[in-house]
Amino acid sequence: MALIKVDFFSQSLMRTVSIQAIIPVDKLLNPGQELPIQKPFKTLYLLHGIYGNDTDWLSGTRIERWAQDYHLAVIMPSGENKFYVDNEKSHEYYSHFIGEELIDITRRLFPLSHQREDTFIAGLSMGGYGAIINGLKYYQTFGYIAGLSSALILDMVTQSQDGENIPYMFKRSYLESVFGAIEKIKGSDKDYNALIKNIQPKDVPQIYLACGTEDPLLKKNREYYQFLKEHQIPVIFKEGKGGHEWDFWDRYILDVLKWLPLNEKQEGISSGHIA
Repeated sequence: MALIKVDFFSQSLMRTVSIQAIIPVDKLLNPGQELPIQKPFKTLYLLHGIYGNDTDWLSGTRIERWAQDYHLAVIMPSGENKFYVDNEKSHEYYSHFIGEELIDITRRLFPLSHQREDTFIAGLSMGGYGAIINGLKYYQTFGYIAGLSSALILDMVTQSQDGENIPYMFKRSYLESVFGAIEKIKGSDKDYNALIKNIQPKDVPQIYLACGTEDPLLKKNREYYQFLKEHQIPVIFKEGKGGHEWDFWDRYILDVLKWLPLNEKQEGISSGHIA
């Protein structure tokens, strides 16, 4: 399994950024096993949550092992605490970075498929929100979207206030520094409800949602599932024991891989798996 750190200059963010890339070019199999026909890799763009960075998924889950088993390339960028949205005032165009620049750079760097049906986006919490809005905004690029414990919190954002006892990420002043004018969010490309209404149902990517039964975001995820069903959007929604935690995300990112149109699982030989 080739695990690669890439630093490159992002024009969307006007600075050097880091990404982690899992590229299973060195897969070793047991005698008698054959690799899948070599084609450009199907690719999962995987977004972390608030407080995290591009290494989170590697340290919190077994995504590296499973990417090798499923012959899947995984690209993990850093979104800082910016919810993967564009902000003109700070010249931080995270949405453009995820939906256009990152796609272009990684396809030029690695042998990745350019086909929509082979290009997936997923994330947890803040990254689940980012995966949903950018998967919908760039629906011509992404064929599948998965959100785990997605931070579907726009109602909270629009009603936010400042105060001494409010955590900084919930303060209106901080949220304005991320989303821009709060009063303009609803109906914009930051609004997961509005984005659905602006796409023909036949063009909406396949969607998978999951949330833990002890997660405070469960109610909002249930509500979004019902919203999608009301708009006749095919969607998978799963609930499972767990809170807003890595144990849940580790289990359910594997379920996401089983849901995606990947090759059949084929375990290889590695330092952690010797037949």
